[in-house]
Amino acid sequence: MKQLLTICLLAISFPLLSQIDTTIYRIVEEAPRFPGCEALDTTSAVKNQCAQRALLMFVNQNINYPNEARENNVEGTVVVSFVVEKDGYISNATLLKDPGSGCGEEAMRVVGGMNEALKQAKLAWTPGKDKGKTVRTQVTFPIKFKLEEPADFVIVNYRDTVYIVVDDSLTFNGGDAALEQFFAKNLKSPAGYKDSCVIGTMDMTLLAEPDGYVEVLDLSDYWNLGNEFRWEAVKTATATWGQWKPAVRKGRQVPSSVEISVSFRPDAARCPQAIAKYEKATALANEGSDLYNEGMEEAGVAKLTEALAMFPNNANFLYLRGQAYMNMNRLEEACKDFQKVRATVYLDVVERVVPLICK
Repeated sequence: MKQLLTICLLAISFPLLSQIDTTIYRIVEEAPRFPGCEALDTTSAVKNQCAQRALLMFVNQNINYPNEARENNVEGTVVVSFVVEKDGYISNATLLKDPGSGCGEEAMRVVGGMNEALKQAKLAWTPGKDKGKTVRTQVTFPIKFKLEEPADFVIVNYRDTVYIVVDDSLTFNGGDAALEQFFAKNLKSPAGYKDSCVIGTMDMTLLAEPDGYVEVLDLSDYWNLGNEFRWEAVKTATATWGQWKPAVRKGRQVPSSVEISVSFRPDAARCPQAIAKYEKATALANEGSDLYNEGMEEAGVAKLTEALAMFPNNANFLYLRGQAYMNMNRLEEACKDFQKVRATVYLDVVERVVPLICK
């Protein structure tokens, strides 16, 4: 569920107090404007519309739909008022209407943090004016909390549409076995590594369009094989062009993605020992994960540690053990593993976790 928030500014004008310095106007000739639009060489009306959009964007970027409201399907409109002072900052924030379940508190949290956010950005409201003088002005606006089902698709890399809700999934012609055979036949080590024993696995996210076009959206080089190996993986993946059965949503073929793992296995005569070591370490890591998931936490970690003894810098093994340590509240050990992961590969989940557990 995501939130949709709409804001309407109301600047109404008549003095509430008799003393000039403390008068709060509710109706003014020129309404206060949220910053970001004053540089426009246009009319006040256009600037006001721009300012309302800027305020809406500020609220949308900072507000969170309260968990209580989300869990109880609470929707409604919060109405908040505040005074835009002559210096361009706000005061006297007041909650006028609240549908409950945390919506009002969340709206007030955002309003309460507005001054600090603007000061950090070296911005301020353009205060209201009446009869040519800058005045203190009351602003009232509603924030609408509305739950909606998430869209069937997401936009990645600012340009690619990827459907995440489909009726028929994206599949390779001939199934998973055929896809595995394709990579076994076509994925080769770079020319300069033909006689080496470099071995390892990469994870890729592929996007397949209805017209057959294939693109690599993401690639994780856990074994730190390097750019030449990554290029070979991408080249082989995109060579699957036209060999996918597109995903279908509501009777229409749509772009969708699939995650795959591919392995570089050297075929030089002197490499069987390296292959055996790789296969043993992979088996240990898989066994460790299974043991951990079955509740045998210490035994699982021990197997992962055995795998890491063979490949100390393998980001996949490190991530698995780091995740286990974190779930066991062994945060110092988890931090060390995740820091090593970061040195090899970018993983969004690791980037989010490290600041939280590493002191």
